[in-house]
Amino acid sequence: MDLLNALVDKGLRRELPTREEALAVLATSDDELLDVVAAAGKVRRQWFGRRVKLNYLVNLKSGLCPEDCSYCSQRLGSKAEILKYTWLKPDDASKAAAAGVAGGAKRVCLVASGRGPTDKDVERVSKTISTIKEQNEGIEVCACLGLLSEGQAGRLHEAGADAYNHNLNTSEATYGDICTTHDYSDRVSTVQQAQAAGMSACSGLIAGMGESDADLVDVVFALRELDPDSVPVNFLIPFEGTPLAKEWHLTPQRALRILAMVRFVCPDIEVRLAGGREVHLRSMQPLALHLVNSIFLGDYLTSEGQAGKDDLAMIADAGFEVEGTDTTTLPEHRRAGGCGGGGGDCGDAESAGSACAGKDTAPAATIPAPPEESRRDLVSVRRRGAGTELPPNA
Repeated sequence: MDLLNALVDKGLRRELPTREEALAVLATSDDELLDVVAAAGKVRRQWFGRRVKLNYLVNLKSGLCPEDCSYCSQRLGSKAEILKYTWLKPDDASKAAAAGVAGGAKRVCLVASGRGPTDKDVERVSKTISTIKEQNEGIEVCACLGLLSEGQAGRLHEAGADAYNHNLNTSEATYGDICTTHDYSDRVSTVQQAQAAGMSACSGLIAGMGESDADLVDVVFALRELDPDSVPVNFLIPFEGTPLAKEWHLTPQRALRILAMVRFVCPDIEVRLAGGREVHLRSMQPLALHLVNSIFLGDYLTSEGQAGKDDLAMIADAGFEVEGTDTTTLPEHRRAGGCGGGGGDCGDAESAGSACAGKDTAPAATIPAPPEESRRDLVSVRRRGAGTELPPNA
């Protein structure tokens, strides 16, 4: 296909595709799927070889969030029967992190529910970061604590946080449809604060919330302008007891097309396959390794994932290798402060809105019909690991 040849060439040059090209990837047929995966795989291998970075989540504080994000099982008013507990002690959090490190993870992601941390929370998390770093040489730590206030990013970085995660989740135009207690600009501001403090920015999206193709392209283009070092791609887990419990719009084929589109738009950025892969990709997860260069190992925040040993077997069987702590994930030009794009097109705060340029002339948005049968048997609430007496999955 001429489209795929053009996208591969652009990806190898770190050149931004057009919105029309990105939309065209999402519109490809199932008959063309393997061609799409093969093309995006060339770009993935150019910048990341056959390495897979493993990340491990530790849920420091679960549930009881005052925000009303529709997709979240921890949201205000959620009736999802998830684990609820207050802050883990630093030693307990470090023990949970050690399970992931033993399984091969090189990054530990410390997550806490809530609008954002108080200064006391930042102090608490800083102690946890220090404990993990002291006990696990060479391990990266990413914090994900919600919206940051002035000075908090700097304090987390001084404590040893290598990265900060705060996802954009969906397009600016539709953000108000999934959350009313904060807005899209709050999320952008937090990512920019993390970058300004010297941390590696991690920001991604959630697919499968009923969004259009145009929404998906808009949020990925906005992420490209924001220029994080890693982009997690989550697929909605429709928890019973949340407003989006009946949103089952994804098929394995569509999930792969979304990942391919993200790779073409973000060719040299760490693209991470995140929550929901087991639910929506199912037996086609190994194909996704040709598109992403990073995954979460084991369980997620409030849901259980594939067994850690099965993750490792999948990586090996697909011909990939786990990235070690002695290997730097990003290509050298990004480590040196280069932009994710080619031709000097680094974006600033004012140009971030340009991702929506040409929206009126884009092909008509499409929302696929839901599968005939929802796979609720694959939505499993986490009952082990942090906050329980049972060993974690890693």
